[in-house]
Parts: sequence; structure tokens; C-alpha cells
Amino acid sequence: MKTQETSGIDVQIRRAQDLIQKARDELARKIVGQQAMIDGLLTGILAGGHVLLEGVPGLAKTLTVKSLADVLDASFRRIQFTPDLLPADLIGTMIYRQQTGEFVPRKGPVFSNVILADEINRAPAKVQSALLEAMEERQVTIGDTTYPLSEPFFVLATQNPIEQEGTYPLPEAQLDRFMLKLFIDYPTPEEEREILRRVGVPQDIELQKTIFKNDVKKLREIVARIQVDERIEDYIVRIVTATREDDERVTMGPLRYVDFGASPRASIYLYRCAKVRAVFAGRSYVIPEDVKAVAPDVLRHRIVLSYEADSEDLTSDDIVDMFLSNVAVP
Repeated sequence: MKTQETSGIDVQIRRAQDLIQKARDELARKIVGQQAMIDGLLTGILAGGHVLLEGVPGLAKTLTVKSLADVLDASFRRIQFTPDLLPADLIGTMIYRQQTGEFVPRKGPVFSNVILADEINRAPAKVQSALLEAMEERQVTIGDTTYPLSEPFFVLATQNPIEQEGTYPLPEAQLDRFMLKLFIDYPTPEEEREILRRVGVPQDIELQKTIFKNDVKKLREIVARIQVDERIEDYIVRIVTATREDDERVTMGPLRYVDFGASPRASIYLYRCAKVRAVFAGRSYVIPEDVKAVAPDVLRHRIVLSYEADSEDLTSDDIVDMFLSNVAVP
């Protein structure tokens, strides 16, 4: 027999599912397929984290982020990262006002709810690092003053993995601040035919706003109420700590393919994203399959591979799969 509290969270979860499905349906009017990318972006929003999208050109990464911003009732700015970009172009700077003889702040595009950092790896490290304070502390310092950023605040970044000339790989410190790294794959032949029919004749599809700022806050509150058993918590910790060096195990199993393991942020983000996955499935509790489902997106950019992994053509996803296979499921 369900308690009143359990019944209440079940009703809230159903409402959350309806709202999430409305957002999916609205995005589907413009985006063909790419359900994993859409769900990954929604996961980042509900879990309160930033998302890095990686894929070859032409897979609708930028279009999907712009469409998501249209569905959200939130301010949106797109920043095209280029080699000549400066930190002040992102966060703003102090300008001299001749009429009053004083310096006043001119805020940059980072003062928005949704930031699209397009081709983030085309700007040098000093520009990439300008996002670090905003991404982690949700604030920006201009001159001597620190300004809080409005909530919700998301950085959704894209990068192209096939071009290396004129690019600057993101440092591990910044990669770790992205909750999820999503690999975007090619559409299926059926989806590509649908793309031809829909985009072959240019048309302007105006998306309706379905998720408002207050909705984001309520959805996060529902996610926070999802139950996580102690055995699931232990499972999350064992997965993350298994990626770290241990003198007794370093030459055994997948650890020989790893130079540096995942940070404690990985445990936190696995915990949060597994809760969101439970909401997607309409459950008020997390199961091991929720953790497994989000583990590749949370861990793939937090594991630094060794030379031995490169020599055997192993990817970070291959290594994550090894760790998931080696850790006992509760």
C-alpha cells in the first residue's frame, strides 16, 4: 500500500514525464532522430550541468542546441569560438564613460541563461578558461566586482573531432567541468531520407516554448526527491574509484590503459544523472541500469588514456565498458 508521500512523488513524476515529452515532441518538429543527443541535453538541464557535444560537421549539433533554447523560456546567446577571440569578448570588460569620467562594466554574452559555445576548441586556452568561473561558480568577475549569473545557466559546447589544424584541445580541468560529453553519430538511412523531405525544401519551423524557468526549478526539485538506495550509492563510488590508480591493481585489468582516473565530480554527476534517468523512466527510485546508462557520457572525458590504450586502438568508451563489466552490480 502506497503512502501519501509516495503517491505524491509518483504524480509529480508523471507530470514531469509529460513536460519532458512535450519538449521532445516540439524538438522533433525540427530535429530528425538524434534522440540520444536530445535526451542528453535534457539530462544536463535537469541535473544542473553543462554538456559538451562532439561529432563530425553536419549532424545538427548547433541546430539542436538553438532549437532547445527556442523550446526553453530562457535567454540565449551563441558564441562562435575563433583563434582571435579574447576573454573580454565572453565575459565583458570595463569601459570608460566620457560623460561621467568613470569606468563602468559592459557585460558580455555569457550573461544569458543558455550559452552555445560553438566549436569551443577553436579558441586558445585563455579564452576557454574564461568560462571556468562561470561554469563552476555561476558568477563572473569584471574588474573588482563579481556578478552572479542568472539561473538557470547552461553552457552547451560543440567541437569537431576530425580537424586538428587551428584547434586547441580542451584542458582536463575544463573538460571535468562538463557534466556530460555526448558523441553524436550519423543518422540512419531512414532518418536521412526524412531529413531530405523536411529540409530539401527550405521552410521556417517556429518552435513553441514548452519549458519555462519555473518549470526547470520544479523539475530539479522532483529529481532531487528520487530515492537512491545505499547499495546504488556504493555501486556509483565503486565504478568511479575503480578508474583510479591502485598499486595492487595497476598492472591488472583496464587500469593499465588509464593514466589518470575520474575525479569526485564523476561520482556526483553519476548520482544526479541516474536520478534524471529514473524520472525519464517514470520511477521514483534509481536502479543499476540507470547508472550504467549514463556512465559512458559522464566518464568518457574524465579518463585520461595511457599509451598502451592508444597502441591497442582502445577508446575511452571501451575502457568504461571494461570497468562496468568488472564492478559487481548490486
